[in-house]
Amino acid sequence: MALLSSGRQAPAAPDRPAPLDPDTDPATPTRRAPAGSGSAAAHGSPHGPRVLLSARPDQLDSTLALRRVAAHLGDLRPVGAEDVDPPPVAALVCDDVARTEHLLGLGVPVVHLISGHPVGGPATERLAASTPAADNPETDAPPERALGRVHRPGWLPAAGPAARGVRPTGVLAPQRTGRSRSRSGTLLLLSLWRVPAAEAEAFAEASLPALVAAALHRTGSCTVVADTGLDLLRSALGGLTGRPGLRLGLAAETDPDALQAEAGVFLASPVLGALALAQARRAPLALLPALGPAQRALAGQLAGVLPLPSAEDPADPGLWAQSGAGGAPAAGPWHLLDPALDDLRGAQRVARTLRQLALAPL
Repeated sequence: MALLSSGRQAPAAPDRPAPLDPDTDPATPTRRAPAGSGSAAAHGSPHGPRVLLSARPDQLDSTLALRRVAAHLGDLRPVGAEDVDPPPVAALVCDDVARTEHLLGLGVPVVHLISGHPVGGPATERLAASTPAADNPETDAPPERALGRVHRPGWLPAAGPAARGVRPTGVLAPQRTGRSRSRSGTLLLLSLWRVPAAEAEAFAEASLPALVAAALHRTGSCTVVADTGLDLLRSALGGLTGRPGLRLGLAAETDPDALQAEAGVFLASPVLGALALAQARRAPLALLPALGPAQRALAGQLAGVLPLPSAEDPADPGLWAQSGAGGAPAAGPWHLLDPALDDLRGAQRVARTLRQLALAPL
């Protein structure tokens, strides 16, 4: 079958796991969204003021954040990242500093949302030294003329001082917080954003196949969704070709939130978008090994706040448990959070800021 963006089916290569199918999978957008907007263009009003939506398609946190905010646009009319003629009345840009600067240069007011966990300190310096200039973490701070926002749950300590004028959002939760009663199978949500190539290859070749094989055996199916590195993952999972229930797709071309609602087991990289998803649905979550400085920084902070299990050992039967004591649905450790800091309204808050900017520009 062809990749999600094609909208058609074609025979899958014999040495590759099946990709997600746009014609049969309920978590696939019903029409292709404008470039850089994920499936966000499906929300909003077709007749309201035009607002531009843009996210980094190769960053899991970025695509999840944009989709969740877009669900609360109300009477605004979303357009794609390249649709600047005529100029939109306002824009929401997730993480792409260059695009924010370009839009500001056109006179478009911008809400710039930092969706992922900042690294900070020596880890940032090491990452910056090995990262292309356009993706340099030292340049992630939004331009001063933009309205800066950063995704940070209230219960998670700040990684360091925020950039000037940048406000935390609270949790960017999905609009739908329920899960299917007939959920089954495993969703493996993987972020390789800014992960050094050697580290990504080591995980894909040494750890991923055993984890996916165990998921297929224990839960009957496994959907692997990643933000980038799909060719690497196809190659690593080639030995599982022919196993029923294995699917592979890109986060920007499907809906991980919808997939998780249908999955019985949720395994994910330690990234904010995945944490917000599990927290909002009070769902169990097992963390994949932290890859790259940003994931390790977040995992280190989580260890002192929230006891989330690890997905490093595929042979652990507890990893595949889909219900709690007595058959009741397992809920994860989210009840341990301080209710006063358990704020799930971050997406609504960002959408409200965008609406105010669109209807009453500064």
